[in-house]
Amino acid sequence: MDLRKLKTLIDLVSESNISELEITEAEGKVRIVKAGGAAAPAHAAASAPPPAAAPAPAVALAAPAAEAPAEPEGKVIKSPMVGTFYRAASPGAKAFVELGDEVKEGMPVCIIEAMKIMNEIESDCAGRLKRILCENGQAVEFGQPLFIVE
Repeated sequence: MDLRKLKTLIDLVSESNISELEITEAEGKVRIVKAGGAAAPAHAAASAPPPAAAPAPAVALAAPAAEAPAEPEGKVIKSPMVGTFYRAASPGAKAFVELGDEVKEGMPVCIIEAMKIMNEIESDCAGRLKRILCENGQAVEFGQPLFIVE
């Protein structure tokens, strides 16, 4: 990963309300943790120098994936598009699904807003909702896991 891209990611974390960002690419893995959030791992290979105005996030560089990330147990419902994730049809409305709910195939589980269009996302599997992996209002990418169903 080049230094310009790394600096852009550090600035993004520093200016946003997220506390941690982890990106894995072919060259390796980068984990950025905002100061005041969770502590950076002890094996951190590099850290960003703090700017004068605000503390910079700590950066941990890891070697190319020596260990495979653990696969989540259960079926994963993934985002079919890039957009903004919403758990309910409108602000203040009841969420489509809650932890522990029975999910049926074809049942709406969330909405993803893309280009001012609200796209209702349906489950492609059946089972009990085990985990919700996204926060309401969070930006999601194509193929990003949204829910785990067991």
